[in-house]
Amino acid sequence: MDFFCMKVTKKVKQILDNYDSCNVGVKTNIARILMSGALGGSGKMVILPVDQGFEHGPERSFSKNPDAYDPDYHFQLAIDAKLNAYAAPLGAVEASADKFAGSIPLILKVNSSNSLTSKQSSPTQAITASVKDALRLGCSAIGMTIYPGTNGFNDSVTDLKEMIYKAKKYGLATVIWSYARGEGVSKDGETAIDVISYSAHIAALLGADIIKVKPPVDFIEQSEAKKAMEGMKTSTLKDRIAIVKRSCFNGKRLVVFSGGAAKNDDEILKEISEISQGGGDGSIIGRNAFQRKNEDAKDLLQKIIQIYKK
Repeated sequence: MDFFCMKVTKKVKQILDNYDSCNVGVKTNIARILMSGALGGSGKMVILPVDQGFEHGPERSFSKNPDAYDPDYHFQLAIDAKLNAYAAPLGAVEASADKFAGSIPLILKVNSSNSLTSKQSSPTQAITASVKDALRLGCSAIGMTIYPGTNGFNDSVTDLKEMIYKAKKYGLATVIWSYARGEGVSKDGETAIDVISYSAHIAALLGADIIKVKPPVDFIEQSEAKKAMEGMKTSTLKDRIAIVKRSCFNGKRLVVFSGGAAKNDDEILKEISEISQGGGDGSIIGRNAFQRKNEDAKDLLQKIIQIYKK
């Protein structure tokens, strides 16, 4: 589907009604993402994010599928697989945006971390791009990562809040990757249901139009949350997804879930089936797509799309 020639469906219009404080530009760009690809009009999304080269290094990210060293490859994969959007840092988008102009909605990742930083340091993200870059490159949204739980969280959010404001002012949607980690959270707590729900809620409160979190596990980190959540069903991923979705303004914000570490096809599809059953709005699948050979990646992405179509 050409996302510049779209008839917005009733389902997407219902979703846009939840964004009544947004200006027409932001709503249009949310609609472009929701109306694109094989899931266009369904209210569900599958997005390809490729920021792992910055986060983990090129060899760890791309050596399993050497074609993936080329930014063109990721654009083409997202287009061929008929995904809703493609997300990447500035240089990768700049390298290929002209060649693929108008082919797929773009999300410019405006901050990144790297794995060369001392493990003793608090996790941080450097701002690597701007709202003006996103406008110049024809993007539909900016994307950013926040780390609730780090000692530097408040300072980092102060900087990013100005960027969110500018994006809204100029009609761009905002996608927030909300990953709790750092001094305030245990390793197990990073994916705890109470922490994931809290992280998603923080992203909603910061003004995110689309929120990205990890699938939560059946573990509660905070003692006070254990008391508050007594009696809640958390044993299945479906139950936990519903809790996270509810935390985002009672389901009024779009929430997509990361693919996480490498898994086999059956594991991925089982997880995504439960995400869909729990009311999740989609998946943002990076390594589990582009580290596979092209045909295998497209086959997996089509199976994911079919789950969300049901």
